[in-house]
Amino acid sequence: MSWIFIVAIFILSCGILSWLSSRLVASLVSVAKYLGWREFIIAFFVMAVAASLPDLFICINAVIQGKPALALGDILGGNLVDLTLVLAIAVFFSKRGLETGSAMVQKSAIFTAIIAVLPLLLILDSRLDRIDGVILIVTFFLYSWWLFSKSEHFKKRYKSVKHGVTAGFKGFLFNLVKIIILLILLLVASQAVVASAEFFSTSLNISLALVGILIVGLGNAFPDMYFSIVSARRDENWLVLGDIMGSVIICATLVLGTVALIAPFEILDFAPFATARMVLILAALLSLIFIKTGKKVTYKEGLVLLLLYIAFLIIEVFMKH
Repeated sequence: MSWIFIVAIFILSCGILSWLSSRLVASLVSVAKYLGWREFIIAFFVMAVAASLPDLFICINAVIQGKPALALGDILGGNLVDLTLVLAIAVFFSKRGLETGSAMVQKSAIFTAIIAVLPLLLILDSRLDRIDGVILIVTFFLYSWWLFSKSEHFKKRYKSVKHGVTAGFKGFLFNLVKIIILLILLLVASQAVVASAEFFSTSLNISLALVGILIVGLGNAFPDMYFSIVSARRDENWLVLGDIMGSVIICATLVLGTVALIAPFEILDFAPFATARMVLILAALLSLIFIKTGKKVTYKEGLVLLLLYIAFLIIEVFMKH
């Protein structure tokens, strides 16, 4: 396939993702209003799970084919992108920074930072076995249990007309079906982005670990990126934070845990992951600090996260391989 054709597919897929995300935001908010749930919960359990499905399929296939470096690189790279680039871009597109004053968001930020680093601790022995997989999956369900342990975590009263309930049960079902269709289309579009990016990496002769960290991880984060941009522009901060935190938590626990249960794997050479591991830990700490201080992620803090990701790219691309 020619470079022009692949670039065209890449750009077209990105545009489709943008349009689909804008439609998805409206339906998610409508469902949240009908159920009386906070948008954070809807984004966490619907958008984040759907956006993580490509990661799950790619990781399982990579490990079964004897390419665990690609699987681990995908998870580390994707979470790194979410905690730096995606969060930063969402802040830039927001009207006055991302509000994070909710007690639930504050505590979820702590969970997110810890869970983002957890796989790095479990794989210190160079293996991710079934026991590690169970630990990761149990961690996900413990966090989910905490979210639903108190009604104030997920219930929300909509008082104004703007936040009114969607038009009855039929309207709720219509939006639910619409969400499912949009999610399927998002998965197809995101896979086209990943396939295009993988073609670039093969043509440029980049190492497999770097492919996972930079190309596949970034490609799989595109749905989160577009969803966050659209949500931030609509001033739906809960959707942004729910999607970003949900993607990090689900990929680091449910996706990686499932992969470890199905096909435990070893990483014998951690050298390609050294920079990504350090930057991911730093990104987890910075995002936690920014969310908890001032009860808002400001434009300046978004710039810090963006510069961190740019510095990471410079180190990986120009100082290695």
